[in-house]
Amino acid sequence: MIAPGAAEALEDWLAARRALTGAAPNTEDAYRRDVAGFLAFLAGHRGGPQGRAALSRAGLSDIRAWLAAGRAAGAGPRTLARRLSAVKSFYRWLAETDGFDASAILAARAPKHARRLPRPLPEDAAREMLGTLGHQHPEPWIAARDTAVVTLLYGCGLRISEALGLTGADWPFGESLRIAGKGGKTRLVPLIPAATEAVGAYLALCPYPRAARAPLFRGARGGALNPRLVQKATARARAQLGLPATATPHALRHSFATHLLSAGGDLRAIQELLGHASLSTTQGYTEVDTARLMDVYAAAHPKAGGGAG
Repeated sequence: MIAPGAAEALEDWLAARRALTGAAPNTEDAYRRDVAGFLAFLAGHRGGPQGRAALSRAGLSDIRAWLAAGRAAGAGPRTLARRLSAVKSFYRWLAETDGFDASAILAARAPKHARRLPRPLPEDAAREMLGTLGHQHPEPWIAARDTAVVTLLYGCGLRISEALGLTGADWPFGESLRIAGKGGKTRLVPLIPAATEAVGAYLALCPYPRAARAPLFRGARGGALNPRLVQKATARARAQLGLPATATPHALRHSFATHLLSAGGDLRAIQELLGHASLSTTQGYTEVDTARLMDVYAAAHPKAGGGAG
């Protein structure tokens, strides 16, 4: 059980985060679950609910016991690292607000985990996936819809949530789309003609009229398209093509970045297109090895010997 004072502190912290970062509701819910889980563990570990003042007395031994309990319950290193990051963020705010030293908790280290590299599709498989989606559903407009969504993922590097977040006001497309990504950050994404054509073909067949405030991509009954339906359509297509289970909608976003990089695209430009805050994240998505990074560095940096002085 979480003490009322601790619960109030948690909500105050979330409100402060919301004001500063504009985090998405799903992100906020994840933070709430992670920190509430620690607070509930702390109550059990210390023999009773811990009020706001008592939270300042938590230390490294409490964090270690909590992480050990998570491991015993089957949580993997990546999950534990995410939870610890949330708790550290909460304690950083709480220490600044209540005026205590939280250095012991902030010094806690997350369990090491192997970085999971994405598995992009080969170029021919990505093209076959798009072609096959157009024949997966007996309703022509639904088949065209699924093709249009996946074309935006592969052709423009959108997340599925970003594609399904488009509204009627976004059409007709220009040369680029303004996308609201994670954390409320916006970016401009150039549009390839194939993406515009695919969306146009879908809208020409869609039985529901386009409205500025309505979702651009509709479900069978006219509501917002559920991302699960796109995932199911992709699963049927990959089964027909004999592709591995890793050939998901998100893998097409990976493929967008990887294929651009293979064609000589600039890593920083790809970072901007994907909406990544960190270049290291882009490196992971595109499976860039050290040699490729050094090639990009040598070609771009005036002091590296490969660029213009």
